Amino acid sequence: MINYEFLYSFTKEILSIDNSIRWIGIANKFGVLINAEYREQLQPLMSEEENEEYASLTVTRYKTRIKFQPKIGQLIYAFAKYEKLCRATIHINDDYFLLLTLDSKTKNFDEILTEKVIPMVQQRRQLFTDNGK
Repeated sequence: MINYEFLYSFTKEILSIDNSIRWIGIANKFGVLINAEYREQLQPLMSEEENEEYASLTVTRYKTRIKFQPKIGQLIYAFAKYEKLCRATIHINDDYFLLLTLDSKTKNFDEILTEKVIPMVQQRRQLFTDNGK
């Protein structure tokens, strides 16, 4: 069983590393959103149910992409830019995914993801296991 106290503090920590991060969610390998947090005073664009559906579809899309990894390499992150926000998906391990949204005007998204978010995920990856401490 994953430590939910850790999950809560981890999502809060990720949320605080850059002002452009709007929302963060942790989904399990079945696409179930197990924790989500919004930036303070943010008006959500989607309901909780819509975020649940998004998590499920995102994990499904990831699973369709991995078949090409032997030829093109491992996916570092997936990113989509919409009119009202940007979305990113980061594979934590075989059991968990980090989902986040950024403000639509964010220009340095690659820097935020590769220099701030992904290093934090890598540092704490071992805590995303059933026996992590």
